[in-house]
Amino acid sequence: MPFYSYAFVLALASAAFFYKAGEQEMDSGILFGGLSVVISALVIFVFQGGVFMELLAQVALFFGIALFRMWREP
Repeated sequence: MPFYSYAFVLALASAAFFYKAGEQEMDSGILFGGLSVVISALVIFVFQGGVFMELLAQVALFFGIALFRMWREP
């Protein structure tokens, strides 16, 4: 899958979104942004997923972070 695909652009936008969300929640957004980049790399390069699979993975990451934060900080 080439770097100029829609899935790659979605991966960059998602990483920026999660980075900014991490900065709002904590002091640094590197953890959230890094998780997004790792999940995007897995979906695009390992599983050969497209835009829809990338979108589902990012939504799952969003809910996973939300559930973890709800469990950790009641």
